[in-house]
Amino acid sequence: MDSKYKAEMANKAHEEIPGNPSTATSSKQKLNDRSNGKPLRVLSESDWKFWKYNGYIVIKNAVPKEQALATANFIWEFDEKDPDDPKTWYAPPRAEMKMKELTGTGMVEVYNHQQLWNNRQMPRVYDAFVDVWGTEKLWVTIDRANLNFPLPPGTDKKGFIHWDYDPETRPQNVQGVLALADQTDENMGGFQCIPWLYRNYDTWKLTQPEDRDRFQPDISDLEDKIVKVKMQAGDLLIFNSTEPHGIRPNKSKDKVRIAQYISMMPAEEDNEEMRQWRINSWKERIAPEGYAFPGDPRNWEQEKYGTAQLTALGEKLLGSRKW
Repeated sequence: MDSKYKAEMANKAHEEIPGNPSTATSSKQKLNDRSNGKPLRVLSESDWKFWKYNGYIVIKNAVPKEQALATANFIWEFDEKDPDDPKTWYAPPRAEMKMKELTGTGMVEVYNHQQLWNNRQMPRVYDAFVDVWGTEKLWVTIDRANLNFPLPPGTDKKGFIHWDYDPETRPQNVQGVLALADQTDENMGGFQCIPWLYRNYDTWKLTQPEDRDRFQPDISDLEDKIVKVKMQAGDLLIFNSTEPHGIRPNKSKDKVRIAQYISMMPAEEDNEEMRQWRINSWKERIAPEGYAFPGDPRNWEQEKYGTAQLTALGEKLLGSRKW
């Protein structure tokens, strides 16, 4: 079975939905309900209550600040932008987004560089996902980064709220974002969500038209319920995939939101096609294929950088070493 076929197999379920295709759309295993009796590794009891009620949680200092800033410096370099020269910030996108609401949100098509893997294989990052899943046997998503620039003068853009997975399917999935720069100013873009809708989805949907968009809710009556999450460099935000979420517009004068998307799901070691696709993606620096993932037409990852070095934990999180 060649690698192209494996990639097609692994990505087939993500052809028409935004979610990351490097893992399954939904786990056969349910999210942690604490019935296994295992102690939490990173979350406190108050964190756990917050997570269950709001559908998201911020893990402070998941990655050392110096490491987060080093990753940010690499993201600037990879995207051919100068943090000190705003004239470089607004180059046209290199590849067209099929998922139009992501256009102009600053997605950086890099997936397997050493800097990204350094953060994925941090024990504190891993332990946070062990807490929300209740299992040690996890795979990490192979995902990208984000540079969200201030809106150019005269441009007015609204943030968006969406789901990456149809909430009607009750996906057992979580997503995550690591701050690579401080995001304490609400005006500078960053993650936003609607915990109220996360909690009240079943009653809310009864008020919506039958033919509603299953991935993008009408939030015209919910604007006052949007939560703008503040983070500092090195903080990790984890959110339930049934949490309506999105990127808010960057209305600051000169601040740039920088982030890396990191999530984990229970490993599917019996899914050999997916496992081989993941190993090949890491080894050959190949981007996922999917509705929201155009890739880098310059092929810089293949041509400029080598294969990332993994720790023993990193090998397990990739799938090249069995749990």
